[in-house]
Amino acid sequence: MMDNAVFRTSGLTKIYRTGDVEVRALNGVDITLHAGEMAVLLGPSGSGKSTFLNIIGGLDTATSGTVYFKDMELTSFSERQLTRYRRDHVGFVFQFYNLIPSLTAWENVALVTEVARAPMTPDEALALVNLGDRTTHFPAQLSGGEQQRVAIARAIAKNPEVLLCDEPTGALDSKTGIIVLEALAKINRELGTTTAIITHNAGIQEIADRVVSFIDGAVSQTHINEAPIQPADVVW
Repeated sequence: MMDNAVFRTSGLTKIYRTGDVEVRALNGVDITLHAGEMAVLLGPSGSGKSTFLNIIGGLDTATSGTVYFKDMELTSFSERQLTRYRRDHVGFVFQFYNLIPSLTAWENVALVTEVARAPMTPDEALALVNLGDRTTHFPAQLSGGEQQRVAIARAIAKNPEVLLCDEPTGALDSKTGIIVLEALAKINRELGTTTAIITHNAGIQEIADRVVSFIDGAVSQTHINEAPIQPADVVW
C-alpha cells in the first residue's frame, strides 16, 4: 500500500434487490485515491459513480469487496463506527444545498462546527469560499451559487480529510458553476483536502488531477492529468 493512499477499494460490489429484481450498481471496482488529489468521477446516470461515492463516504454499505480509509477497513465497520467516521473525516456536498432556511449562512455553518473535533470557525470557512461579506444573510437572500458555497463552507468547516461532492454544479448555470468549481479547487489546493467530484459534465474533468470513468457499475478508464487547467478555463 502506498503511504499516501486515502481510499483503496478491492472487488467493490453493490447489489440492490427488490423482490426478484436485482440491480448490480457496482461490479468489482478497484480504485485507489491519494492524499490531496482532486479526482473527477465521470459517467452517465446509472453507471455506479454515486453508489461508489456513498460507500466510501460511509453513507451506504457494500455487498462484497473491501474499502479501506487509510488503515481502517470501512467494510467491517458497524453503523455506529460509520457515523463516527462520517463525522470526523468526511465532508459532503450535494447537488441541492440542504440549508436551513431560518438560519443565516453563518448559523448554517456553525451547526457543523459545534459537533466537530477540531473545526475552523464559521467565519474562516465562509471566507475560504469568498462569502465573508454574506455571513448574516439567510438562504433566501442568496443566489444559487452562493447557497452552494455556503454548503461547501459547511462541509469543510469541520476540517475533513476528504470532501465528496455529488453533482455540486448540477443545479447551476455555467457561469455560477465555474465559481463553485473555483471554490472547490481553492479548498483542495490550500487545505490539501482529498476531493472527489461526481459529474455528468465532461468539461469539468480538465480541472482534476485524475479522471475516473464509470460505466455499467465498473471503472472503464482512469486518466491522469499532468497539468490540470484552472476552473475558469472549463468549457461547459
